[in-house]
Amino acid sequence: MDLATIILAIAIILILAVVFKKNQLDRYKNFPPGPKPLPILGNALQLDLSKPHKALLEMSKKYGTVFSVQLGFDKLVVLCGYETIKDALVNHADEFSDRPKLELFSKTTKDHGLIFANGENWKVMRRFTLSTLRDYGMGKKGIENKIMEEASCLVQAFKAYGGKSFDNLQLINTAVANIIVSTVIGVRFDYEDPTIVKLVNLINENIRLLGSRLVRLYNSYPYLIHWMPGPHKKVFVNMKELHDFIRATFTRQRKELDVNDQRSLVDAYLAKQQEGKQESKLYFHDENLIALVENLFTAGMETTSTSLRWGLLLIMKYPEIQKKVHSEIESVIGSAQPQIEHRKQMPYTDAVIHEIQRFGDIVPGSAPHITSQDVTFRGYSIPKGTVVIPLLHSVLREEEYFKKPYEFYPEHFLDSEGKLKKIEAFIPFSIGKRSCAGETLAKMELFLFFTTLLQNFTFKAPPGAVLDLDPALASTNGPKSYELCAVPRS
Repeated sequence: MDLATIILAIAIILILAVVFKKNQLDRYKNFPPGPKPLPILGNALQLDLSKPHKALLEMSKKYGTVFSVQLGFDKLVVLCGYETIKDALVNHADEFSDRPKLELFSKTTKDHGLIFANGENWKVMRRFTLSTLRDYGMGKKGIENKIMEEASCLVQAFKAYGGKSFDNLQLINTAVANIIVSTVIGVRFDYEDPTIVKLVNLINENIRLLGSRLVRLYNSYPYLIHWMPGPHKKVFVNMKELHDFIRATFTRQRKELDVNDQRSLVDAYLAKQQEGKQESKLYFHDENLIALVENLFTAGMETTSTSLRWGLLLIMKYPEIQKKVHSEIESVIGSAQPQIEHRKQMPYTDAVIHEIQRFGDIVPGSAPHITSQDVTFRGYSIPKGTVVIPLLHSVLREEEYFKKPYEFYPEHFLDSEGKLKKIEAFIPFSIGKRSCAGETLAKMELFLFFTTLLQNFTFKAPPGAVLDLDPALASTNGPKSYELCAVPRS
């Protein structure tokens, strides 16, 4: 290569660099402030990727409730505090309601389903999901009876340990999974059934792996990390196995389908495929069904079961709170089976369940959003296509609404007369158009499972055990592995 060619190549590179820099300056003019990023790494080293929500909350004290961070070449906007998040997700819902195209999930679900879908596909899937879940009893007596029956099965499984210590992870996960599985595919599994054990283990392992530093970086550096050994490889293997199970299940159900006798969400979806309408051809295809069922399995099991596990750990840590719950159960329910109608007569127990969700802080960063258009928000210019993180952790720890934000304090949700107090900043399911589709179901499950277990047992820590309230390393905030003793109550 001669000298003239080398000089020309260098000149082109310099010109492109100047143009890129100018485009960046134009694109991010009046962008929210944030810490200075390093080349290539951005702010990754400042975030502590094992628990990024804590670092982001600290940053907000310096940069305000709307600020920016950078991962790789991507600039992200972080929203902190209830008023700011509500302003974005409710008052500016159209601008902030899309989901980003995350490489990890694009490779596995191809942006189908519910959680990471956008546009008309998301709207159709959400409408179908909500209407079908309502048809199969969500928020009604049908699903209540199903949860009550499952809670009774869980009680028997706990009793089998005879008061000796055990780890409740598998049992609680399976019990909660059975509710969504029976609604989605019309089957309930025994707790030792290898199929449900495998499904639960696949989901649990992915929840854990998605919280690792390397996997968290995957979406910012996909072309680099994809070829490296690491936990992301196992995530892809697990997702394929889960998707293969789902495909095999609905393939079998398609052969047995009676459109006049639909028994599950999958049946309803397969019936939609046979309608022959334009909407059916565009949206009700098999790839959408796989992603939708996987979304429902994972979301339907993880947050509720993790909340219940936090609940049992916390009442062992604070036995005086457990005694108050026992007392209210005895006075309101007695020996009858707990039902949803009891909840309005049990403000203390309801407050404890609310506080379990607040303190547990299961999804501290929420699922990410992306701006669907250029938007001026709280004095800043945020361009179309910017990833936005509504930091729910900042809301559930907001002193303006919660007197003791870092303590387990059920009185947060009780007024001076001991009645349940509504707090608008209590948004563990997020808010706006992308709030959790299963919120009603989750609330029913938490009340019925929790009260049924507390009606039947006194929960104690094994002798010498240390109850650690620091969450485990995972993509959600769950408790570390622990054992408990479920002592039957006479």
